[in-house]
Amino acid sequence: MLAGASIGTEFKRYGKGAMPKIALVTIILMPLLYGAMYLWVFWNPFDEVNKVSVAVVNEDVGAMSQGEKLDAGSQVQEQLLKSGELDLTATDAADAADGLAHGRYYFTITIPKDFSSAIASAVSDDPHKATIEFQYNDANSYLAGIIGQNASAQVLEAVNGAIGQQAVDQILIGLTSAGSGLVTASDGAGQLADGLTTANDGAQQLSAGADELATNMVTARDGSAQLADGAGRLAAGVGQATGPLMAVLKQFDQSGFKPSEFVGDATRLTRDMSTVLDGVGAVGQGQSQAEKALSGVVAQLRRSGDPSARALASSLAPVQDFLRTQGVDPGTTARVTELSRQSKSLSSQLADKDSGLRSMLAMLESGQLTGKITELADGANQLSTGATQLHSGLIQLTDGSEQLADGAQQLADGTPKLAAGADQLATGLADGVKQIPDFGDAQQRTKTAANLSQPVELSSVTHNKAPTFGAGFAPFFIPLALFIGTIIIWMLIKPLQVRPVLDGVGGLRTVLASYLPAILVVVAQVVVMFLVAHFAVGLDAKHPIGMIGFMLLVSGAFLALIQMFNAVFGVAVGRVVSLAFLMVQIVASGGIYPVETTATLAQIVHPYDPMSYAVTGLRQLISGGVDHRLWTSVIVLAGVLVVSVAISSWAARRNRQMSMDQLYPPIEV
Repeated sequence: MLAGASIGTEFKRYGKGAMPKIALVTIILMPLLYGAMYLWVFWNPFDEVNKVSVAVVNEDVGAMSQGEKLDAGSQVQEQLLKSGELDLTATDAADAADGLAHGRYYFTITIPKDFSSAIASAVSDDPHKATIEFQYNDANSYLAGIIGQNASAQVLEAVNGAIGQQAVDQILIGLTSAGSGLVTASDGAGQLADGLTTANDGAQQLSAGADELATNMVTARDGSAQLADGAGRLAAGVGQATGPLMAVLKQFDQSGFKPSEFVGDATRLTRDMSTVLDGVGAVGQGQSQAEKALSGVVAQLRRSGDPSARALASSLAPVQDFLRTQGVDPGTTARVTELSRQSKSLSSQLADKDSGLRSMLAMLESGQLTGKITELADGANQLSTGATQLHSGLIQLTDGSEQLADGAQQLADGTPKLAAGADQLATGLADGVKQIPDFGDAQQRTKTAANLSQPVELSSVTHNKAPTFGAGFAPFFIPLALFIGTIIIWMLIKPLQVRPVLDGVGGLRTVLASYLPAILVVVAQVVVMFLVAHFAVGLDAKHPIGMIGFMLLVSGAFLALIQMFNAVFGVAVGRVVSLAFLMVQIVASGGIYPVETTATLAQIVHPYDPMSYAVTGLRQLISGGVDHRLWTSVIVLAGVLVVSVAISSWAARRNRQMSMDQLYPPIEV
């Protein structure tokens, strides 16, 4: 019975001849094709992206920014060519399109014509983003397109770092200039506030003056009305006065009288009249004196006691009355004296050729007097018309002055608010000037522009970092290779030996009779794979001993699982089931993509997939960060091993009774 569990029993078939030995060695090395070779081939493909052929097309025509020439497209192209990230070729649009279509370029990078103008638009009235166009062709390579998309993100970051810094620098220059302008504006606002305070005082004075002006204009309007009325009456009076006078002058002109001929006679006449009047005046004075003397005598006679004297006084009374009333009395004498004076004055004026009378007579003779009187009448009429117009104008001016007063009052009401607003403006501008940063020199401004163009700097920390692409995918490729290796083992070693089954050996011993020789091959596979992956490929695990032990557990679990498939379903069907189960494990293990990103069915199967736990455990042993998930994986895989061996033992007991399907299998592989 112990012979049934002998390890050498199954190996005896491979001890004879060279081919069985070669087959056994091939079984041991087979997992390297799926594990170590995959890791070696895809160990770090991202370090080789500089061999990916890419076309760069610069169609940018440049632009003017802040008075300077901006050629951002050439700067970007030069930066890309110097980066060495890709195998870049500067070419034109036609060659790039042809190369992308026929596989000479995996993707193209095109800098459009308006690239510089879009960069310069940051300081214009229409700011807009610049674009860089990436074109892919998945018919050439889908993963090359993925690499191109990653490269586009890096290119965009580099361009934003360089070109964005220039754009922000232009804005900072404008902001610095604006700051200087704000300082000037702040000073001007302060002066404006002071000026508006003075203007407010002036507005108040203007309002008071406008009110006074309006009052005066009302008075002037009323006075102009009286003036117009008086001027009208004056014009009417002048017209009435000059009408008859003009008629007389007209008759005078028609009479042919010459005042110059009358002057001499008039002069003699006035002289003679003056002499007569002087004589009359002398007579009047003598009469007056006689009347006074007679009055004195009559008074004395009346006071006399002699009746004869009193009778004489009575007889002299008529004489006295005559001298007092009938003769030349003092009033007459005064009038005669005045006439004499006037006669002499008239005579003097007639004798003087430059006198006013002689001038008037000359004007009368020449007709100028008529013209002057006509001018007087016309002037009076013009004065009346002008006074009327003046009154109308003063009415309008009065209305305007009232409007001026209203406006001045509104101005007086508004200037305090305006002054207060100017004070707020001055204060706000002063505060704004204080808040404008001082960028110092050009070096400081450049540093500030760099920070503003990329205000957020990426600070990433990767715990338990996988150094290369291969190291990151090793936890997937190794279980895959081990599963394929165990499939091949059961292709050369019988999952269940017929003799122990037919001899009635227990199911567990029957299973172990095949499992123990196979586990030795598994150990060889694991050791060879670890050594090649570590020393040849460069996989440096954080826990190498733990990795070897876990790989043995994974292979042992897979070996027991595939033995179970063969024991339960038969060798032919078991192999098919094993391959199908391999595909299920691959898609549900989460070894390539996070399981949350896969199909719903894969997410459902994932917790029941043995390879999921194999991947999880190897990730922690290779990259570090061991936690409860490793021990969960160990328990699950150990459970898979035990359960698989138990089911295989049950199948071995079942197979003691041969069936027709066992004697004549419907399917043979």
